[in-house]
Amino acid sequence: MAFVVFDGVTLLDVSGPSEVLHQAGRLGCPYEVVLVAPGGGPVTTAAGPALTGTVTAERAGPIHTVLVAGGDRLAEEPPDDALLATVRALVPGAARIASVCTGAFVLAGLGLLDGRRATTHWRHAAALARRHPRVRVEPDALHLRDGRYVTSAGISAGIDLALALVEDDHGAEVAREIAREMVIFLHRPGGQSQFSAALDTPPLRGDLLRPVLESVLTDPAADHSLPAPAAAGTGRLAGC
Repeated sequence: MAFVVFDGVTLLDVSGPSEVLHQAGRLGCPYEVVLVAPGGGPVTTAAGPALTGTVTAERAGPIHTVLVAGGDRLAEEPPDDALLATVRALVPGAARIASVCTGAFVLAGLGLLDGRRATTHWRHAAALARRHPRVRVEPDALHLRDGRYVTSAGISAGIDLALALVEDDHGAEVAREIAREMVIFLHRPGGQSQFSAALDTPPLRGDLLRPVLESVLTDPAADHSLPAPAAAGTGRLAGC
């Protein structure tokens, strides 16, 4: 699996999926991960630490899955020619092409997502749709598959994406064991709207309604009528 990285890449876009694949290896389902960068050599992440040991696309060898990580600059300006050329060189021999967060802008910039369903970080979904009108952008999805292309939402959604890829490759039980080990959801409830909506919700001044609000934001599709939180004991509304 080739992770395409570049200066300014979001560290968790790389480390999150990498940890999922590492855990898969511990369960007897190994993945060989190679970091690919336009020029090879060290890459500085947005958080500061450098990624070392990267190679150019020409030295990556046979690749089954290409995963393009994200970074803020990809949503702010078109991906540079060197980054586009790197991904373009990897795509023909790959069975699966994936992106995390704004990595979708690279796939879209190459025309690979034209006519396809795709997603990215909710904050940048409108920009992706505006810049690439032929892409069918679905801003609420955590990850989407359309043919051999798989795109995911922002940052930590790369972990959801990697779990889905492992589940495709090795089955649900392996993915479930990884999720247990990493103390995360195998399939997170709800979509991205729960996070964007949370930013628009005024902060609560007391503790009375906080558990109820957190329940709604975590799983918007669940039953949140008054008897439901009361019966679940999620707040002090039980006495109403």
